Amino acid sequence: MKDYYAVLGTDSDATAGALKNAYRRKASEFHPDRNTAPDAPARFRDIQEAYDLLSDAVKRQEYDENRRRSLLENPLETAQQIWTTYMNKVLQ
Repeated sequence: MKDYYAVLGTDSDATAGALKNAYRRKASEFHPDRNTAPDAPARFRDIQEAYDLLSDAVKRQEYDENRRRSLLENPLETAQQIWTTYMNKVLQ
């Protein structure tokens, strides 16, 4: 499961406005027309996917519930994914 909050660089309690601002900032940074890095198109798609899900209140609620359930049902795998996402964010 992708951590869409980490993709946008926000906390899970971010408001709709904060999500929109984070999306605009990240999308501008990784838009393939502005960023020539080889991974920019993939990062841009991830950012778009994250915002599409988190900007929809119903989808966001389902995602948050699934995220909570995953942490309870498979804590080792979930912790590993969170750690990997965090380290990738720190090292970039």
